Amino acid sequence: MKKIGFFTYLLVFTSFLFLGLAIFYKLNDKPIKTLPIYGQKYFNGKDSVFHTVKAFKFINQNGDSISEKTFEGSIYVADYFFTTCQSICPIMSTQMEVVAKEFSGNKKVKFLSHTVNPENDSVNVLYDYAKAHHANAEQWHFVTGDKKQLYNMARESYLLNAEIGDGGPNDFIHTQNFALIDTKKNIRGFYDGTDKNDIQRLIKEIKTLLKE
Repeated sequence: MKKIGFFTYLLVFTSFLFLGLAIFYKLNDKPIKTLPIYGQKYFNGKDSVFHTVKAFKFINQNGDSISEKTFEGSIYVADYFFTTCQSICPIMSTQMEVVAKEFSGNKKVKFLSHTVNPENDSVNVLYDYAKAHHANAEQWHFVTGDKKQLYNMARESYLLNAEIGDGGPNDFIHTQNFALIDTKKNIRGFYDGTDKNDIQRLIKEIKTLLKE
């Protein structure tokens, strides 16, 4: 009788281990895959913690006040656009609409689209734009507000723009990326809002995040 080698034992053991883990996660409805957390860690005085989205306050397309509390307990996708944009913004908003449709009615998934042109994008203008993209105002918020805060959120909270600016008249943000935020306000992914394949990846990773 031939002896079974060490590597054969190792292969069999690894196979059973993986099978056991797969069954465990399936029974507990948890994904084997987990998403990374983006942004540098910092010391909060007690522990080292991951970068988080800071507090904010804006006005949405219905004239309602929107803050970080609006998204408590929810996963959400953040992006930046402006209604008169004729290049990437229409594509981005159409792709975000695809994602919003996929999770329509799911109270744990929301969307937050910030204007980069608050001087032009009033509540009424945002309302018409949101309506054109079939947005449910309880789930998908198009917001305006103080330009400096809008821009600081993009750069400092969502890490969507690397350029330095002051939110002044000559400052302008133009990014095609979406950021995926979890219930703890951590950034869990970045996606090209003009790329259909990346949008499908976003949908899959939202589903992964929902199972965490």
